[in-house]
Amino acid sequence: MTASVAVAATVAALAAPAMARTADQDPAVQGRQIKIGRDHPDVRVPFVVKRSGEALVDLTAAAPGTDWAVKGAESAVVSIFVDNRYATDLVVSGDQRLSRQLALGALRAGPHLLRLHFADERSAAGSASVLLDRVKVTTYAPGGSDYLALRYAPVVYGRNLSDLGTPYQNATTDTPLIAWHEAKPGTAPGRTKLTYSVVWSNEDGGTNTPALMARWGRTTDIEWVYDVEVDERGNRVPGSDTYQAANHQTLRFAGRYEGDHALLETCTSNNNMCDKVSDPMRFFLSPLRTRPADQPREHMMDTDPWTYQIMAKEMIREGKIEAASETAPATPEVSDQRNYLYVAIKKTTDRPNTGSSWVGVSIGVRLRSGGTVYLSNHVDPTWSIQRDDPAATTVELPPGTTADDIQEITANRVVVGTDNGAVVHVTGVKRGFFLGQDYLPQQSFLTWDGDVTVDAGTPSAVIWRR
Repeated sequence: MTASVAVAATVAALAAPAMARTADQDPAVQGRQIKIGRDHPDVRVPFVVKRSGEALVDLTAAAPGTDWAVKGAESAVVSIFVDNRYATDLVVSGDQRLSRQLALGALRAGPHLLRLHFADERSAAGSASVLLDRVKVTTYAPGGSDYLALRYAPVVYGRNLSDLGTPYQNATTDTPLIAWHEAKPGTAPGRTKLTYSVVWSNEDGGTNTPALMARWGRTTDIEWVYDVEVDERGNRVPGSDTYQAANHQTLRFAGRYEGDHALLETCTSNNNMCDKVSDPMRFFLSPLRTRPADQPREHMMDTDPWTYQIMAKEMIREGKIEAASETAPATPEVSDQRNYLYVAIKKTTDRPNTGSSWVGVSIGVRLRSGGTVYLSNHVDPTWSIQRDDPAATTVELPPGTTADDIQEITANRVVVGTDNGAVVHVTGVKRGFFLGQDYLPQQSFLTWDGDVTVDAGTPSAVIWRR
């Protein structure tokens, strides 16, 4: 059984370095605001762990005067220390308070101290402070799946490629946003394989922006970073851990551990890992959540909708959005990301579907106003959906299109290379939504379950009609 202890740690006064009191000591101060200021002493927050385990810190954070869409004003960074041990950086953008969850590593029972430092050199020059609310430390004791997932979570150091910015480039580009884990049976009876994945705000290399929208339904980068097998007692199987290295290779981990936490570094422009660390920034995101088996990886963004807002703002700041025009839906370049239908489908292909020749699916949308069918792959066969996991894509539509404007949605068989004769069954639409004016996902209006077949004789079929 998982055991947890939660202690709210808040500040009784904003002036640093006054010591905060824990909720156990004085519940009345719970929820008061912490202000971490530039050129001010670090804020120190004591808390008590009642039972040893792996610790997480939950908080809400805002950075007045910052905006991820504005060059030079992207973010403010707080470096978090536990008992003077560097735990993680927190990149904060905008004055809207966002809920975040970060890992702190293993903590013994007893008193501890959070130290919150405004990282001047990592923060936008115009940023002056970060405001934190509802700071809460929770420990997960040995004996449950949550503890196991937290025990082996990797620490991901940032990226410092000289041609992509400063040593603190993840404070302005391709910043890690959220993480999660998945647990599956290992390679032998009694073993469990834990896989850890991260969502970054974008990738400066790798798949180009239009293809990301068509093939993956977003311009964030989502990658698995590390996996490990544990035995029936929950101990690491020696030599079982691997990581996703440059060129998406899977390599054996040969780096250092901090306790049971593997230390990795983001060392390519498309956010692949190295197992030697030297970067000055450090990200220890909570991987506590897991992905439902029937959902695409993008579902993890859906549960943290602010990630879409950060995604869109990075595209604006980096000039990756084409100018508004009536012909924008006909071009492959990415337009305002509020113009897209974000849809996820479930499909299966009746034979192996890899190599240079394969059969994919594009999603088509026809509006009430006319006969044009807008395709997710922009008529590029290689931008269709190849994978049979639940998969996300987007369909670019005229500006201002709403759910009420959509007449029907089709699945279209797309051949890449030589037709291998594959038959594709589309069996579900998991969700469909637009982004609102604030770039946050609106409520999904589209779900469907069934079985529609597309093959060489019937290459297109309606899967939803108003």
